[in-house]
Amino acid sequence: MPPLSTSEDHIRRRALAEFLRSRRERITPRDAGIPAGPRRRTPGLRREEVAQLSGVSVTWYTWLEQARDITVSRQVLESLARALSLDAAERRHLLALAGEPPPEQPPADGPGPALQQLVDALDPHPAYLLDAHWNLVAWNRAEAGLIGDPARLPVEERNLLRLMFTDPLLRTLVVDWHGQARHLLAQFRADAEGRVGDPGLERLTRELRAASPEFDTWWAAHDVAGFHANRREFLHARVGLLTFDYVKLAALDAPGVKLFACMPADPETARKLPELARRLAP
Repeated sequence: MPPLSTSEDHIRRRALAEFLRSRRERITPRDAGIPAGPRRRTPGLRREEVAQLSGVSVTWYTWLEQARDITVSRQVLESLARALSLDAAERRHLLALAGEPPPEQPPADGPGPALQQLVDALDPHPAYLLDAHWNLVAWNRAEAGLIGDPARLPVEERNLLRLMFTDPLLRTLVVDWHGQARHLLAQFRADAEGRVGDPGLERLTRELRAASPEFDTWWAAHDVAGFHANRREFLHARVGLLTFDYVKLAALDAPGVKLFACMPADPETARKLPELARRLAP
């Protein structure tokens, strides 16, 4: 991130100071486990009380609320967040105002009923949800009609990467399978860069390297690619040629979950969509 200008830095420090003051004034001594004592004129906690609770000097904390140009470490910010009883959204806001990267959010356990309803509502356009490990956690009838119903498989095998490299149907269904599969693997590697060493990721890649020579070769190449709206062609056994533009959306209320929707790239594909949703592929 480029350095802030003097005016931008002052605005950010002023916003940080005002946020800290507002959070301090909303907490009562009783909330913080501090005897209130007589003749308190300050709403909420005093500055010296916040300093004591967070383990910093009163002078330093006072300077922080005065928007002085001082350096704030992430460790101190975390201490302040605990002392001020900040919730997850407030903690992220505090770190952002101090110029720190946001905390990592743990992957969601599942998509939730609202996201499933959204996927269903996209019929007859194929759509599906992937979790952080690229497991298929939701799909609609059109998607099942396109690639085969994932419900036919054990839960642990409903993984997009596993299907692409081990399912014979996908090899004949996807036009230019080699190019599409290699690009998909490069996207997966970029998406998984923050989870290196994760046991689930290690197990998946180990099994696929043993099951697929192409996966083994391409994984060793360490190719990475970002997602961009790309076009894929499918030669469906009953519907014929289908051409889709893929759209990807992240679910803000379900960290790690991503929605993929297939939009018809030509009128002929659009015409075939109702038939695709009615006929589940074998």
